[in-house]
Amino acid sequence: MLKKVLAGIMCMLMAAGTLTSCGKEQNGTSGTATNDTTQASTSEDTTAAETSEAATVENVDIANFTAPEKGDTIIVMKIKDYGTVKFRLFPEYADKGVENFVELAKKGYYDGLKFHRVIKDFMIQGGDPLGTGMGGESIWGEKFDGGTDPHLIHVAGALAYANSGGTDTDGSQFYVVTGTVPSDDELEYYKQNGLALSDNALAQYKKVGGAPWLDGGYTVFGQVIDGLDVIFKIQNVSVDQNSSKPFKDVVMESVTVGEYNGEDIHWYISDYEEFDADEIANSTGKENMDIANFTAPKEGETIVSMKLKGYDGEVKIKLFPEYAEQGVENFITLAKQGYYDGLTFHRVIKDFMIQGGDPNGDGTGGESIYEKGFDGGTDPHLIHAAGAVAYANSGSTASNGSQFYIVTGEVYGKEEIDDLKSKGYSFTENEEKIYSTYGGTPWLDGNYTIFGQVFDGLDIVFDVQNAEVDESTSKPKKDVVIESMTVSEYKGGDVRWSISDYK
Repeated sequence: MLKKVLAGIMCMLMAAGTLTSCGKEQNGTSGTATNDTTQASTSEDTTAAETSEAATVENVDIANFTAPEKGDTIIVMKIKDYGTVKFRLFPEYADKGVENFVELAKKGYYDGLKFHRVIKDFMIQGGDPLGTGMGGESIWGEKFDGGTDPHLIHVAGALAYANSGGTDTDGSQFYVVTGTVPSDDELEYYKQNGLALSDNALAQYKKVGGAPWLDGGYTVFGQVIDGLDVIFKIQNVSVDQNSSKPFKDVVMESVTVGEYNGEDIHWYISDYEEFDADEIANSTGKENMDIANFTAPKEGETIVSMKLKGYDGEVKIKLFPEYAEQGVENFITLAKQGYYDGLTFHRVIKDFMIQGGDPNGDGTGGESIYEKGFDGGTDPHLIHAAGAVAYANSGSTASNGSQFYIVTGEVYGKEEIDDLKSKGYSFTENEEKIYSTYGGTPWLDGNYTIFGQVFDGLDIVFDVQNAEVDESTSKPKKDVVIESMTVSEYKGGDVRWSISDYK
């Protein structure tokens, strides 16, 4: 069984069925990401686990690279702009897993779905109709237990089900392994920390690479027999650093069931022509959109004004229904109902944000005007510049409610931006200009629904971020109360976007 030393890696790399399936919950069930939650789960406490001797495992034959017989059922997956991938299936070792995938494919379930999670040198993941990692179902309408079998391992090209804590939570989501060839030091590290590999498995991993730490935790049920280069090309696309979601959609045009007719098999990436990984990354980056945050309101346009108890003036918010229709409708309606009046800002983090909108006052409550919350989505025209107003969520924009936050953040110079880039964050030219001029929290982009921007009263927000807070909860020691939240029409007046505009 995989030990704690590998659990951190897995929480980062493979939150399979849900986004919060590994490790502890986020700080606050409806909270925004904090600096702690944006870091990879490879902290010292997860790597300092006790070493333990690896268990002995039976040295069974590895079946991944067993050629199919003529007439055997295979899967043919056509991926838009990339090519066709063919998979051999293993009903003898994963009967329920194969049955589920074949029947879903016959129904056209996967046609048009995206690979929503791509991590280079690890895997590409898809099969979720929601495209967030939160959805999907099996042919039985609920999760099923696909189990594991030692004859099938996570070598490059392996096809397996994502899960949310065990193989009894298999559904429709799947992944295809890319991985790397582990060094002797890495293999020794795995062994010392409880990962047992048979001699045959070890030989395969040293030959073709993969993700050995996944063995025994996920249902492997297939193997790429042709088109592995397509999978390896896709793993090089540019992705959002936080969600690992490609900036440009990678779409399965069709996933169909066919028969193997004896065509050539290409198991290994070395069987294919080389390609330029950098070219793929560069051609799939963010589009340089115009940033709309600082578009001035027009006369007659709906705005929201927030009065805080004990603070002079009001915080005035421009809204963006063209980019966040449901988010704006929800906020306006709640404000008209007086929902926010008397609530507090329960979470304040200097140089990051101030968060409120929870009747419970602790980050655990709130509701939307819709029956079960709503998915406000994201739009690249709106970013987390200082003064941006967005919904807090508990793992995805599908969990938006009433809680919101206003960004303060910091101004990013070239050195800071280059540092973020070196960590995998991607900036367009326009985004870089905004963050270096106004400041903000760029690591939140793409994960939270931005629906407004403070155009007057930003100094009040920056005053609030300096409130004395409880170190463990970030809750102000003296309540910061929303006295009123009103909806009105903009009738002209000051527009002051930057904190430098205030005296």
